[in-house]
Amino acid sequence: MPEPKRVWNPPNPYLTEHRELLGEPPAAALEVYEDESQSILSRNDSPDLGFRWSVNPYRGCFHACSYCFARPTHEYFGFGAGTDFERKIFVKRNAPALLEQAFRKPSWRGELIMFSGVTDCYQPLEAAWRLTHGCLAVCLAYRNPAAVITKSLLIRRDAPLLAALAREASVSVSLSIPFLDEDITRRLEPGAPTVRRRFETMELLAAAGVPVGIGVAPIIPGLNDADIPGLLTEARRRGASFAFHTILRLPGSVKAVFLHRLKDELPLRAAKIERRIRETRDGRLYDSRFGRRHEGQGVYWKTVERAWEVWTRRLGFDRDEDTAPGPSTFRPPPAPQPEFFFS
Repeated sequence: MPEPKRVWNPPNPYLTEHRELLGEPPAAALEVYEDESQSILSRNDSPDLGFRWSVNPYRGCFHACSYCFARPTHEYFGFGAGTDFERKIFVKRNAPALLEQAFRKPSWRGELIMFSGVTDCYQPLEAAWRLTHGCLAVCLAYRNPAAVITKSLLIRRDAPLLAALAREASVSVSLSIPFLDEDITRRLEPGAPTVRRRFETMELLAAAGVPVGIGVAPIIPGLNDADIPGLLTEARRRGASFAFHTILRLPGSVKAVFLHRLKDELPLRAAKIERRIRETRDGRLYDSRFGRRHEGQGVYWKTVERAWEVWTRRLGFDRDEDTAPGPSTFRPPPAPQPEFFFS
């Protein structure tokens, strides 16, 4: 039986005190909190992202990916960006109802909604809470386009729903698969499914008529850039029709969490990987400026980008149909008609 995950969090910059544990840290048990948010749509103002609206039925993520850029969002609530982000999970139990309220506003124009802007919308809690399923059902009822990014196998359950949404409006699913090596995956994404099963999920969704692609995200310089040919080749074989990649982002406390995990899990490679990251960030570990967060620099990163260009062209990803949005499909369902009774 594997050793249980132990509590470890970097200092929270929003708190004036930080507790240091004496002795062996306790096991990090799962805790579920109900989020009483009064809205579900989050607006994105960053020019680095290709969407304006996102829906996140959960905060925090059990997948525990060491590099997750969303970890600092937990610090706003007084928690830590380490194991707290992975085990103290918020659920927005009214998410589907809140989404329908947003759709019924006269100001809503049926824009694309991204699921998983800051957390995996199909993480294990979805099996019981079914909040993402409910939100996607609302999208189908209103014919509102959607896109999903996930690592989870739970999305298989919603293949018929997603296929219907693809027919009635539009939807795309990106399977996040950054590594070919299963051992590396277990070390840096300990709560996520295996690589093999993610590719199986991709194939199942494609066979169901759901537009599906691969997200090689993040590319960690010096660790998984050599996986690009193998990942893209297998994704194409499994039915992927598009592919995207991003460079590693280490905002705020993510830097401490990632380096801590890297040194614990890959001690012989950690120094080289950190050096490569700095090489692609002009000597820094991260550049937070708009327009730079997703862009690497230097000769090494140009080599990575060249490899991406060559393999996407060779496999035909660059020839796939245009994914630019067409005319809006958004249609509110008809309001219930009043019933009249005559005696």
